[in-house]
Amino acid sequence: MAPDVLLVSVVVLAFGLAWGVTRSCCRPGSWLHFLDMPNERSLHATPTPRTGGVGVMVGVLAAGGGLAVLGSPGRPEGLALLGAGLLAGLGLVDDRRSLSARLRLLAQLAVAGLFLAAAGFELPGWTWPLLGLGLVWMSNLYNFMDGADGLAGGMALFGFAFLAVAARLAGEAGLATLAAGVAAAAAGFLCFNLHPARIFMGDVGSVPLGFLAGALGLAGWSRGAWPLWFPLLVFAPFILDASVTLAKRALRGEKVWQAHRSHYYQRLVRLGLGHRKTAWLAYALMAGAGGFGLLALPLGFSLQCIIITMTVLVHLLLGYRIDRAWRRHEARSLKS
Repeated sequence: MAPDVLLVSVVVLAFGLAWGVTRSCCRPGSWLHFLDMPNERSLHATPTPRTGGVGVMVGVLAAGGGLAVLGSPGRPEGLALLGAGLLAGLGLVDDRRSLSARLRLLAQLAVAGLFLAAAGFELPGWTWPLLGLGLVWMSNLYNFMDGADGLAGGMALFGFAFLAVAARLAGEAGLATLAAGVAAAAAGFLCFNLHPARIFMGDVGSVPLGFLAGALGLAGWSRGAWPLWFPLLVFAPFILDASVTLAKRALRGEKVWQAHRSHYYQRLVRLGLGHRKTAWLAYALMAGAGGFGLLALPLGFSLQCIIITMTVLVHLLLGYRIDRAWRRHEARSLKS
């Protein structure tokens, strides 16, 4: 089967499976109907199932089957799928029984370490701890950012779609097929997660998607499909929000692993922008970051640096304006 025909087939299959399984998880009679109960740190007020990630992962695994059709799955891609599957299983148990943060972290470190050890990357040994921590951070930041309708699913749709385009342009058919399948699976889930959301992604979907973003980013980098900055720029809206927010919480002496409502997207919702408009603003940032990343790929180093810097500055400026608006909001709340 021609690579492009296979890619389109995988996209259709991944979308259809994700749509169907997610729809099934929305039904109260389903055994995967685990409810997310609202609390003081939630942005929703109605108990909502949180197993939509099951549908996403079914679609992702179907996309992995497309790699086998190409002949033989690439080692990094196949290992990335295996790692994502392990994290999805752990996430499903966590969504049901709430595992300890220490156990989750140890499992994520183990999966990241095994992936790096078995993937065959020809990298200096001193880079492995940094890359392993980066994979764990990507896994967790996706979980941190899965708190508003349409947000995490949208990041997966845009982010992996841009990875697929870049991989296809670089002639990496397997990587392009898998990334496109992940994007399609996210689109199937989004049909039920856009505001007002009928279902949330949960740890079963958010953590493995974050791992896949990092693992496929490394796979493309190791084979020369893109420089290392490209996947970081593509997922910049998530990386910057989570990283800046957690850094500020750490500087204030707060427990960064505890649930909270101080991410920038959470503040936008609470400032009155609402879930729908916040999602559309995030989609514009995602499209801009990925689009400028693709634009920068064939350019020289100096122009790449300019585009990367300008993209990051736009995000930081938006964060600064949200911080100002939030301070005014808190001041008015204290006066009333």
